Amino acid sequence: MISRPLRATRRSRPPLLLAMTLLVLAAPRAHAAWPMHGGNPQHTALAPVPTQSLQQIHWQMPVDLNPQYSGDVLFIHYGSPLVTEGNTVIVPVKVGVADTFRVEARRGSDGLPLWQLATDYQLPPHSWVPSVGLTLAHAGRVYVPGAGGTLLWTGALDMPGPHTATRVAFFGNAAYASNPAAFNASLKICTPLTADAKGTVYFGFVAVVANPLGIQSGIAAVDESGAGRFVSVATASSGLATQIATNCAPALSRDEQTLYIAARTGSSSPGHLLALATSDLSTRQVRLLVDPVTAMGASVSANGTASPMIAPDDKVYYGVLENPFGSNAVRGWMLQFDADLNSTGAPGAFGWDHTPSLVPLSAAPGYLGPAPYLIMTKYNFYAGIGNGENRIAVLDPFATQIDGFSGATVMKEVVTILGATPDPDQGPSFPTAVKEWCINTAVVDPFRHSVLAGAEDGKLYRWDLATNTFSEQIVLTPGLGEAYTPTVCGPDGQVYAINNATLFAVGATNVGAPPPAAPSVLELGPARPNPFVAGTTLRYRLPRESDVTVEVIDVAGQRVRTLERGVLPAGEHVASWDGTDARGARRAPGVYFVRLGDGVSTVTRKVLLTD
Repeated sequence: MISRPLRATRRSRPPLLLAMTLLVLAAPRAHAAWPMHGGNPQHTALAPVPTQSLQQIHWQMPVDLNPQYSGDVLFIHYGSPLVTEGNTVIVPVKVGVADTFRVEARRGSDGLPLWQLATDYQLPPHSWVPSVGLTLAHAGRVYVPGAGGTLLWTGALDMPGPHTATRVAFFGNAAYASNPAAFNASLKICTPLTADAKGTVYFGFVAVVANPLGIQSGIAAVDESGAGRFVSVATASSGLATQIATNCAPALSRDEQTLYIAARTGSSSPGHLLALATSDLSTRQVRLLVDPVTAMGASVSANGTASPMIAPDDKVYYGVLENPFGSNAVRGWMLQFDADLNSTGAPGAFGWDHTPSLVPLSAAPGYLGPAPYLIMTKYNFYAGIGNGENRIAVLDPFATQIDGFSGATVMKEVVTILGATPDPDQGPSFPTAVKEWCINTAVVDPFRHSVLAGAEDGKLYRWDLATNTFSEQIVLTPGLGEAYTPTVCGPDGQVYAINNATLFAVGATNVGAPPPAAPSVLELGPARPNPFVAGTTLRYRLPRESDVTVEVIDVAGQRVRTLERGVLPAGEHVASWDGTDARGARRAPGVYFVRLGDGVSTVTRKVLLTD
């Protein structure tokens, strides 16, 4: 949700009982199916299993017991639900009018309450209410923001009954205990939490007033043992920034050696992107974020939720607002950088308040270009400066086109789709306006080549990338204007979406049916159609995450074209061939072979190209 230019906007740790201690120690460890913002430390938002069909609401729960509406708009960013491999859904819940939160755990299958955990977390200064972002971490823990910049954690996540919290302070538990009131008044966590594979948790914080240790706003890390480290934003940015961007979840490189996070001054612009070493939070790179058209410092809004997304080639994608405001129809830009934060290509035409999702080529069977992957973004064109034709898009960050509004060279649109519900509130000046897309992260399901996303019409949609249609949709609420929200996938394929202060668990009518099992060996299905003229498609299934190659070879055994190369998750994928070689030249009619290999075994299918 964006405030349109032409529209008025309307304590210390409790003692553990011996029995509880034994319960926690004996409990099996829960591993994360959706552990944090964007589903993983790179925030790629890829579904770990095939998602269930959007046929019915299985259960629902409030995520805000006192929602504060501004007219017909709800200006609050709700934190992402988390889901363990044991299918426990862990949700931050706003209890008070302006503050006060708790964590609730529900059984994913039926929403049965399992446990609650109170937190004394206090929000940082804000306009739109920021998100409270939890993370699951190594050793079966969930970490929750607490007061004074501290973290609270608990374990035994899949077990019902009372849960207690252990508090850890990044600046030392003894220092916090010596004057908790002073630290509580000063330090506020201002980003979702992100955890690495070893259980270290990273986050940004703001120092509202002075504190006994003189700690300034910065970035902190706490490892599994409770040891902390931190650096001020001023030091990390060499004095170019003073605060971490509110709601910006830290992202980690694939080797987890580098942390990426955005920073700003007291105003929105100019913003900077920081690359820090995770080992000691020392600075590796600082990049000024620049509007690609005006060359002015791009804006990092305090009301947004944009977080970096790290792609398989270690590229960093981050969304900003344009400067001057409105010069790109309040769409912002999706900027792209290499691992060292050098600009590496054209921006996407939309970036405001959004973390892009990764789209493996197997999820977009109609795409036959050379890019190793695609990205999915919101693509609203807000009524007022734009025409109200709000879309979502899959973009090729390695190819370009000219944007019709700004005239800028931008990422190429592979496929876009217009929202489904007309928006008569925009009036006769915008007869083609539709309701906005309401997304800060959207699930990409590579198994069913689709995207799961919510809109302000109160519906959850499945966007089928093979047919460019909404193949499924379900009504959650009558709809309202609201800040952007996440979608999440559980280990049983159930989909979770937030609308109007409520979390909905959505799935198939055959509740309890397990998701399709992965094969035990490589499987490559027959080409359809075969023979073919314009193109043919083959489905293949992987028994485990694999580094695969799908290629076309001729009868002499020579490679004609590589259709897929890279690491793919277990499950079903799709490869397509249009009868051309790697240079795009049409091949002569005849017999060819499509070969699938994972370095261990290969499977081959014959195809016949005809005139």
